[in-house]
Formats: sequence, structure tokens, C-alpha cells
Amino acid sequence: MSLLGRDLAIDLGAAGTRIYAKGRGIVLDEPSVVLRDRRTGKVVGFGADAVTGAIGADGVDGADGVDGADGVDGETYWPISDGLPQDGELARRMIRHFLRKVHRHPFPRPRLVMAVPDEFTPIERVALRDAGFEAEARGILLVKHAIAAALGAGLPVRDGSGHMVVDIGRDATRVAVLSCGAVVAAGTVRGGGNAVTRAVARLVEDEHGLLADEREAEAAKLRATREPTGNVLIRGRDAGTGEERAVALPAARVREAAVQPVEHIVRAAEHTMERCPPELTADLGERGMVLVGGGALLPGLRRRLQEGLSMPVRRAERPTDSVALGLGRCVEDLGLIAKLRRR
Repeated sequence: MSLLGRDLAIDLGAAGTRIYAKGRGIVLDEPSVVLRDRRTGKVVGFGADAVTGAIGADGVDGADGVDGADGVDGETYWPISDGLPQDGELARRMIRHFLRKVHRHPFPRPRLVMAVPDEFTPIERVALRDAGFEAEARGILLVKHAIAAALGAGLPVRDGSGHMVVDIGRDATRVAVLSCGAVVAAGTVRGGGNAVTRAVARLVEDEHGLLADEREAEAAKLRATREPTGNVLIRGRDAGTGEERAVALPAARVREAAVQPVEHIVRAAEHTMERCPPELTADLGERGMVLVGGGALLPGLRRRLQEGLSMPVRRAERPTDSVALGLGRCVEDLGLIAKLRRR
């Protein structure tokens, strides 16, 4: 290893953080979560350790006030939103923890390649760079999020054709059209995978009078994703009696709850295309869009988008890793960043 430290790429997602090391690929994939002791305020876990510590012996999230597995009255925090630090202190400490976990050397400081939102402000750019530097990086190189996602999905971003990338994350869905290595138009829909989770919770409440927390609704959504047929069991408290009970919902019904969030994505894609030159719009009609992010795994989503937009829709081969892999391509060839900036 160089005395100056290994080059790394870090994809800061609202749901998860992935780190790519030059010559090694993705070496870390953990939730972007911090666990704090509710009594003392002390941080007691990051990432996978925070998730483990927040789950009690009976499977109840410590964030609800139940002692975690190690006797910690834990409260979970998600310090990243839309690719940017929302809680600067917790984000810095979490990033530093992940970097030390990967780097394993106390003195060399890594150079980082990070993704910045496609439509960022100077303040947001400074906040992202500060988080990296305060986490002990020696240098920060920023790449637009859509460019990284497209590179990771294998799109030829430097050619003159139009390409659309839709990244469905935890708290936002990003739509971007690229051409000649640049973002031509971009848009964001607030509420990504979380919007589907909330829709599942509303479905259970409206049809069964059951109040399901976010964790339970998220688990039901994931089960419906993995098991497209059959029923999904979801637990909650009866809105009338307060008693805890469970209901079985058809997996297909759970997926139907995603219809409204999908309509928002369709409208965002339409508005983004309206801001593109006619020749690029024609390209998109032929080439369609590529889906990345954890929300891209939802069964039936590709078909709904295809019907709503009347264009081909495909899912990236590794949708949850696309941004990290794209940033990794930049780590392997730092000259690529300069080439993209000149376009």
C-alpha cells in the first residue's frame, strides 16, 4: 500500500453505504445508520453493528424504547438523506468508522471519490467535502450521482446519444438524462422506497384497522419482493383495542400499494424529458431508461413504468451497487473524472 493511502470510492446512500477500494472492488456494504444510547446520548454502534444492537431478543426495534440485545436503550439515526449529510456530526463519525474499518492503517489517509447530487448547491458541495475531510480523507474528488450510476450500470455515458437513469433510493427517486458525459436534465421525487413502505402501512390501516410501524411495513414489502406469490404476514396494533395482532395479505396486494409512488416517478420522468432537446427525446424513446437503487428490485415496477412512459425499461444487473461501481471506475481511472468534466 502506498504511504499516502489507498484510493477509495464511497457511495453515501440514505439506506446504505458502500465503499469501493482500488483493485479490490466493493469491500464494505452496511446500513447508513447510527445507534445511540437513549440514556447517555453516547454512540454505541454504526452500520451493521447499529442494526444488531437495535434489535432486542424479542425482535423489537430498540428505537421503540425496548432495550437492545446488549442491554442498550437504543435509538437509531439515519444521518444521510439524498446523498448528503443531514446530521453533520453523526455523518462524519459514521464515515470515519467505515473508512477505518476498510483502510485498517492508522496513518495513511485515503483519497476519496464521492457522488454529489446532480442538482447541488455550493453549500451542499461544501458540506459533502467537509464530511469527507473531517473523516480523515486527504483528498476529495466529486462525481455527479447520475454519471456514477450510469457508469455502474454499464451505459456509454460519453457518447452523444441520450440515456436516462432512474435511481430509486430510500428517501428519494432521482431521474436524470445524460449525453456526452454530462447531465442534460435532472429531477428528484421526494419519497423513494420509503414512500412504498408508508403506502403498505396505510393499506393495512385502511383495510384492517391495524397500525403497523415502519419496520414491520418495510419487512412486509421485502417479503412481497422475495415471494411474489402467496401471502405476507404483517403485525401491528389494533387501532380500536390497542391489542397486537397479525393479518395475512396477498403479496400481490402489497405490491399494488406501490402504484401511487410509481405514478410520481412516471410524472418526474415525463417532466425531465420535456426539458431535453428533441433529438435526445427520440433517443430515449428507443433506448428507454435504466433502473438502479434498492427500489428497482420491487417486482412489477419495470412493467408499470414501461406502460406509463411507453418506452423500454430495464433494470441494471446490480442495481443496488451501481453508484458504488461507477465511482469505482473513477477510482481505477482518475483521469476519467477529468475527461467527464471537460465534456
